[in-house]
Amino acid sequence: MLKQVIDAYELLDDSRIDGSKVADFLRKRGLNHVEVKRAHGKKGYTDFIKVRVSGKERKAPTIGIIGRLGGIGARPERIGMVSDADGAVTALACALKLADMKAKGDVLKGDVIITTHICPRAPIIPHDPVSFMGSPVSMAEMNNHEVDPVMDAILSVDTTRGNRIMNHRGFAITPTIKEGYILRVSEDLMNIMEWITGKSPCVLPITTQDITPYENGLFHINSIMQPCTVTNAPVVGMAITAETVVPGCGTGASREIDIEETARYCIEVAKAFTEGKCTFYDEKEFTTLVKRYGDMNVLQTPGRK
Repeated sequence: MLKQVIDAYELLDDSRIDGSKVADFLRKRGLNHVEVKRAHGKKGYTDFIKVRVSGKERKAPTIGIIGRLGGIGARPERIGMVSDADGAVTALACALKLADMKAKGDVLKGDVIITTHICPRAPIIPHDPVSFMGSPVSMAEMNNHEVDPVMDAILSVDTTRGNRIMNHRGFAITPTIKEGYILRVSEDLMNIMEWITGKSPCVLPITTQDITPYENGLFHINSIMQPCTVTNAPVVGMAITAETVVPGCGTGASREIDIEETARYCIEVAKAFTEGKCTFYDEKEFTTLVKRYGDMNVLQTPGRK
């Protein structure tokens, strides 16, 4: 998938890029179901992109691939693509690969919905241990555009280099999050990760704070798990990682090989999930958890003031 990654990267590495230009590029590659919506905030605007790649069977499961980020650039403070852009590059590379596969006769069994947003002029926000990229719009609005109710499961891809708890270059997956519960890491997802990387699975530790909405003001590793606050579908974070602490607003930090591996993993999970050969969680065990301990949906809210 390196070709598709480079195509997506070169497309976005442009100070004049916007959602319309991205949509035109995707349509020329054969993707007909592309939506663009511009959202304005106090610190500018961003363009949300939604791509639907139809599968062979309507009743097959639908998977969502969300490219999470604050912005692809921090102009005028920074020149070029920032580290935070990798989520968008991964998502668009997946869309391009699925288009190329479809043109060659390889169609997935179920639908794949890919969402992300395009903002070359996003604000920089302070964060410990290094600064993050902010967004012109609120997290609630981002979730509203990026999380589709028809997604039966979600892969949330986000650059996750600004921390000291994941000292590994490449990508890592999180435990499955569903309705406020942090569940066990999916064996199926770890199997696919081993096949894709040729290495042992790498898992990103997730805390209770990370699966709560940003609005509560608590510490979050980043926004990788924010989709889980607005859906009952199982969500797994896909963190693009580094051995050292890298600020989200840093330029020159993206590694196309790491993005390719992440995107290739997304495609393989999409194949298996839509065919019913990959589960994100054990439904029976989840039912038992809720029966014994009750709902945890309160963690999907800002909580008490």
